[in-house]
Amino acid sequence: MIPSQRFLPYLLLVALGALVYFAFPDQMPLFSRIAIMAIFVMSLDLVVGYAGLATLGHAALFGAGAYAAGLTALHLAPDPLLGLGIGAAAGTLVALLCGPFILRYQGLTFLMLSIAVSQILGSVASKLRDWTGGDDGLTGYANSAVLGLARFDLYGKVAFLYSGVSLLLCLFILRRMMASPFGLSCVGIHQNRLRMAAIGTDIRAQLIRIYAVSGCFAGLAGALSAQTNQIVGLDSLGFELSAEALVMLVLGGTGTLYGAIAGAALFMTIHHFASTMNPYHWLFIIGGLLVFVVLVPRDRWLDALGRRLSPLLGGTKRSIRIQPGQRRTGASS
Repeated sequence: MIPSQRFLPYLLLVALGALVYFAFPDQMPLFSRIAIMAIFVMSLDLVVGYAGLATLGHAALFGAGAYAAGLTALHLAPDPLLGLGIGAAAGTLVALLCGPFILRYQGLTFLMLSIAVSQILGSVASKLRDWTGGDDGLTGYANSAVLGLARFDLYGKVAFLYSGVSLLLCLFILRRMMASPFGLSCVGIHQNRLRMAAIGTDIRAQLIRIYAVSGCFAGLAGALSAQTNQIVGLDSLGFELSAEALVMLVLGGTGTLYGAIAGAALFMTIHHFASTMNPYHWLFIIGGLLVFVVLVPRDRWLDALGRRLSPLLGGTKRSIRIQPGQRRTGASS
């Protein structure tokens, strides 16, 4: 991939961010939330799309980062970057504590254990009212200016820029990581565990590593949510958040990272506008989209999209077909 094409996704995201910043100034909190959820869904994609592990308890990692960032701002220091680091560390720690146990299992057992971890953390957060606020949520903290320059404003403009830059950095790091031998080995484990074990790959160690990396970015997304919303509720550890993130990933497509961003943007936009028009039946639209994704093969509309975008990508007619759980080998980040 030539350098101009290598940075094209980032330039497109920056252009899209500039467009929504100036065209929709009243919707900054929505787009900030989309950026945060995109990071969270990308972290889920590492586990589901690349490593092939179905989970419905990913909110445990998100919530750990959110509570850690909120408690840091309340009791330690209000610096946002410090809160981000501690939130990412909290997500990583939870992943490292529960990963070695739940990753001993596969399939439905792993799925149920991941839900159990999320429910346990939710119960602990509910009981520790003096620290977490219990059902009322963790509130009463404030963040200082980002880098000492920009304070979070009432309109959400600083939060949008803060979240958008974080999304770009996370995308860059994850693309580089998943194009490395480590990332490719995780894809290989997803495709054929027996063959990867036969060539000497430590399957369990690699899965623990990818789960810890996923926890790091999920915790970072949780910290961003705590800082921009200035409240952390028990719903940040709930099953509903995990399920919604999985729906976003399915909508956008697994194993690409870009699909995580597209799915989060699509789901959150529909959630915002459709629920405003009809708060009781907006899920029918999400259901219809899921049916479309299942019935219409991804390679068909990806090929059609690739043909339309080929003039913008230098006139190449190369297909951009990606099978579920796979990525293009030889694609540079």
